[in-house]
Amino acid sequence: MVRDALRAPHHEADKSRLRGNERTWWGEGMKRIFTAVLFTLFIAAPASAAQCGGNFSSFLSQMARDAQAQGVSSQVIAQAFAGVGIDQAVLSFDRRQKGMFHAKSFEEYARTRVIPARINRARRLMQTHAQLLDRIERQFGVPRELIMAIWTMESDNGTGDMGKLPVIRTLATLAWDCRRTELFQGELIAALKIVQRGDLPLRDLIGAYAGEIGQTQFLPSSYIKYGVDFDGNGRVDLRHSVPDVLASTANLLKTNGWQAGQPYEEGTANFDAMREWNHSEVYRKTLVLFAQQLER
Repeated sequence: MVRDALRAPHHEADKSRLRGNERTWWGEGMKRIFTAVLFTLFIAAPASAAQCGGNFSSFLSQMARDAQAQGVSSQVIAQAFAGVGIDQAVLSFDRRQKGMFHAKSFEEYARTRVIPARINRARRLMQTHAQLLDRIERQFGVPRELIMAIWTMESDNGTGDMGKLPVIRTLATLAWDCRRTELFQGELIAALKIVQRGDLPLRDLIGAYAGEIGQTQFLPSSYIKYGVDFDGNGRVDLRHSVPDVLASTANLLKTNGWQAGQPYEEGTANFDAMREWNHSEVYRKTLVLFAQQLER
């Protein structure tokens, strides 16, 4: 239809009639034509990023379309988005956490994290899981001491706070907020994929204030990208399965350039590889210190 509307008239009578009404035709007719063209292009265009900051229900509808385009079923989306609203506590926490590591020196931060109770528990667990850690070291090349340091720092080896917030609600809130909408739109879709794959049921998709999941606090995109089914049960469970948790942690580091058998102190290639785990130098230096305590 658009082609027909834009086709120029060729009959002499039409030409004569148009000469007298040229300005009217261009002023009104072309406006209607271009409106029709733009509308056609709009409805034919592929889905783009959802618009942040506006009506939340409309935003979720846009996210649903984007998720379906990436293979998430309408049933999973409907269940996940049912009753979801904006979590103001998540927004407040997000503002407070901005630059948290820059507020403390390495010494100040490490003093409250690398403590005897944690070190002793990590040593006991290294003995309990010795065979598992042997397998992980052979396959991924990451030393057990560093794996144990991460596991302890992130959730006190699964005994501490892994978060109590519904991940979908948390990520939908952060994606709707315009501060980091692109990042969290991707994380929201990744969380839906975790349910879609059968790794965790929706009731177990519980996490922290930025949507981190499990005993070593993976963001959903990292869960999808680096998660390993190391216990062989057909799914990646980073909340309950210690083999999956520790192997996935090692896999993240290996995939991002970890060099087996090489040092990992500040200034080394392995210290840089740890940046995918956490960008903060203070945090990474604290992990190194913790691992060194376990080597003794």
